[in-house]
Amino acid sequence: MPYVEEEKANETPIPVRNPSPNLSSKKKRAPSWSDIWPLKRVVFTMQLPESLPDGDKTLISNFSRIDRTLLLSDDILLRILSKLPVSQRNANSLVCKRWLNLQGRLVRSLKVLDWEFLESGRLISRFPNLSNVDLVVGCFVRRMGAGVFLSHRLVSLHIDSCFSRFCDDEGMLLPVEIIDRGLKALACGCPNLRRLVVVGASEFGLLSVAEECLTLQEFELHKCGDNVLRGIAACENLQILKLVGNVEGFYNSTVSDIGLTILAQGCKRLVKLELSGCEGSFDGIKAIGQCCQMLEELTFSDHRMDDGWLAALSYCENLKTLRFVSCKKIDPSPGPDEYLGSCLALERLHLQKCQLRDKKGVRALFRVCEAVRELVFQDCWGLDDDIFRFADVFRRAKFLSLEGCSLVTTEGLESVILSWTDLQSLRVVSCKNIKDGEVSPALSTLFSVLKELKWRPDTKSLLASSLAGTGMGKRGGKFFKKM
Repeated sequence: MPYVEEEKANETPIPVRNPSPNLSSKKKRAPSWSDIWPLKRVVFTMQLPESLPDGDKTLISNFSRIDRTLLLSDDILLRILSKLPVSQRNANSLVCKRWLNLQGRLVRSLKVLDWEFLESGRLISRFPNLSNVDLVVGCFVRRMGAGVFLSHRLVSLHIDSCFSRFCDDEGMLLPVEIIDRGLKALACGCPNLRRLVVVGASEFGLLSVAEECLTLQEFELHKCGDNVLRGIAACENLQILKLVGNVEGFYNSTVSDIGLTILAQGCKRLVKLELSGCEGSFDGIKAIGQCCQMLEELTFSDHRMDDGWLAALSYCENLKTLRFVSCKKIDPSPGPDEYLGSCLALERLHLQKCQLRDKKGVRALFRVCEAVRELVFQDCWGLDDDIFRFADVFRRAKFLSLEGCSLVTTEGLESVILSWTDLQSLRVVSCKNIKDGEVSPALSTLFSVLKELKWRPDTKSLLASSLAGTGMGKRGGKFFKKM
């Protein structure tokens, strides 16, 4: 099993020619480094210094027996290797030890699979210029012969057949002392870290990262409690933070108003914040809004907030994007409308895989977010016509996306969007109760003036094909990206 896994961007596939039929039976010769060296002719034409002794000239001129790249300095060779495709990195590192070391300097992003590789110091000596490190998988105890791969939205790792569930006292995670020791070694060896992902660390391990990695901008912390957030609060330049408190079936930890207040007072430059499986209430969200005045994007994933927390969103004065992901509730008891306030700078509201059956909570959320211009519903349960009608408060909305919302009907959609005079883009996908035959003339007129329209309510929809060539839904389309 490999110790590390390099995180790669999308690579362009390299075309491979089919071998000639008459050569298929011959044994292929393994390519030598001289076959793949791109500057072979350049090295051949380089002039030898006159000051070299005759013996050295004879040795260097014998190109068939020595490494021609010895004529190039490490800096020049490193610049050449950096220009080659990412897909050739593994092949380049096998040429010789020098190339292996130089290729390691080019790696910036890495996912650690074995903690021993970090603790032994081999990771830092092999990859000294890392800026993005993911330690989550390495923080779990390795099981020899584990043949089952468990994948979760937040955690993916190999397990054995004895797996039942992760708990603190089952020893599935490495001891906190070992994780802290590894974090300290990583921080000292890679002080230019920009992004770090870790699970199960303590306050002391995170403080060592905050002291050494002054340029750290993005942090993702799993299994974190209130006391652990003191270490995060010491990262004064942090801009992007994701806190994962509870992952059902894996691990449990508590992030309450105490931790959120500590975080808000320390990380005042936060731009993006995601709270996954975290607890809290009005006071914690209010502290974040008042202290983190640069916050522009806030995400709640499977939140466990107390009733009445929704009114605290109005303290996030510069918030532009608000997301809810896999939330079983919004706010069952939001309080009177006059205490809710509103996010005047908010532009986008996204709800994905959320339960929207509670009318009070959804209505209060829409009132707080009434200034939004972009509204997205994706695979939300309980979103019927009665609840969707609360969306008529979004009078400034320019974009609406409905996907996987099977309870909304054509009538419910029409009753809301006809009142949106600024609507420019509409996307309806996999909403089986929205029918082509129920589209009214008023709704058709609205379709004709939209700049962007994607209409796929079900697989039997004929409207999309009938619009081809009419120009309907494409007014000003050349200024917008195709969906």
